[in-house]
Amino acid sequence: MKEHGKEYRNYDAMEADMPRIYMTFLNTPAPWLEGVTPGAYFTQFEDPKDLVDWMVDYVRKGVPLPDLLLDQIQAVGKPCEKRLVNLLKDESAPEEARMTAIGLLREMESTQPKMLYISWQLNRQAEDELADNALESLSAMGKSVVQPLLEALPRANDAGQEALLDVLANYPGNEQVYQLALRLFRENPKRRALFASYLAKLGDARALPELLRAADDPATGYIDFIELRSAIEQLGGEAPERDFDDDPDYQALNRTT
Repeated sequence: MKEHGKEYRNYDAMEADMPRIYMTFLNTPAPWLEGVTPGAYFTQFEDPKDLVDWMVDYVRKGVPLPDLLLDQIQAVGKPCEKRLVNLLKDESAPEEARMTAIGLLREMESTQPKMLYISWQLNRQAEDELADNALESLSAMGKSVVQPLLEALPRANDAGQEALLDVLANYPGNEQVYQLALRLFRENPKRRALFASYLAKLGDARALPELLRAADDPATGYIDFIELRSAIEQLGGEAPERDFDDDPDYQALNRTT
């Protein structure tokens, strides 16, 4: 920036030129890479062990992961899947590396870690970034996860059942899932909005009486009422009329300036 500052009108102009500068960097042979361009450097390597271990080494040394290395792992594709799954199983590995592996496998549309991801949900904590990331991948795998999730559901702890419900709610028609959503709705009055949304997805009109009672409950605030009303209407019902003039959330959302 000091060396080239006079070439630009201001910092915004310099920032706008960064994509061109970066492309020039990627495509210019580098003496410190024995004449290979930075953009082509990682493409020389195709051994899954080398690539994935390299990724872990970057994380261990606190160096930002190069996108070009991650791109090469994806480009090598299937041979890297097993190595990435082995990394997921290594609880001593840095969490950032394992999180990155989950993302790479999701981008590769891999189903290899399906059962591992499910096992992570069974005794999980409510706050667990690794398990949440894995859950996102389970959602992306589609209908193939439904049966193993249903089989795992009775063995999951409370947080695990909630997590599995997040995926299973997208596949209506199972009585076990409906009863779980209804029970969690009843047991968690402070999180009615979340479980009302699951009941809406499941599309079972038997939930209407519970939803209507909750919508008419004076303890239900405006924000929760909005989600409850949406669920009720999706199931073919009509929400009760409520006055929220004294509700601070309603006031904040409807404040005029």
